[in-house]
Amino acid sequence: MADLVTWLKYLLLGIVQGVTEPIPVSSSGHLIIVQRLLGMEQNGLSFEILTNTASLIAIIFIFRKDIKDLIVGAVRYLQTRKTEYRTDFMFCVYIIVGTIPAAVAAVFFKDTIERIFTSVHTVAISLLLTGVALWLIRNLRGQKRDGNLSIRDAILVGLAQAVALIPGISRSGSTVIASIAVGMKQETALKFSFMLYIPISIGGLILGASDIAHDPNRSQLAFPYLIAFITTLVATYFAMRWFMGIMAKGNLIYFSYYCFVAGILLLILL
Repeated sequence: MADLVTWLKYLLLGIVQGVTEPIPVSSSGHLIIVQRLLGMEQNGLSFEILTNTASLIAIIFIFRKDIKDLIVGAVRYLQTRKTEYRTDFMFCVYIIVGTIPAAVAAVFFKDTIERIFTSVHTVAISLLLTGVALWLIRNLRGQKRDGNLSIRDAILVGLAQAVALIPGISRSGSTVIASIAVGMKQETALKFSFMLYIPISIGGLILGASDIAHDPNRSQLAFPYLIAFITTLVATYFAMRWFMGIMAKGNLIYFSYYCFVAGILLLILL
């Protein structure tokens, strides 16, 4: 019976991670809340890496055509220098530039940030700040497409992704908000946001591989971790598809309402 309860808890954690990873409400913040409600200890870095990897696989699958087109276009531009491939090449450059701030912050400050900012109170404040940011950009409709971006845009969005290391600050939310704020169209903002997610997640997986290998709970929690991995993978796929529809309609304001309600309830109840 105890095993069944544990499996159900990890099933719920996987669903929460998968649903909240693509949408602008902070997956890390929601995991902290759910673990608190379930009376669970923090699962450690290996659990975070495994579930983030599941989300990464789902997002790569969804954007597989965009990824292939960008890589092929960038390689052909390097080979031929034809202007028709320059947009793909520069988009790849912007992804690299935009990844640097979060990568540097993760290497030097991630442990400190997580040690200081893992309280439910911090998550509540972060959700409220995310709600305010979503509210401010609710009516913005930029004109920048893939070929109109700049190094400045990439740096600003990259800095926003670095801020999302704080639990409760949504990574997708911060990058989508920043992308829209610098003038990107909805579809470009969505694409750029999740192209930035891919290298930073791959980097986290590589750096955290040893944590998984040396996890003292690896054998005991192998099956619960597997349950969480599969549910995260499936939930991320469907949540991402849903979020793409929301972005296409420009309805980010609903996530602002959610963040306000969730943040206030956390401050009152927890």
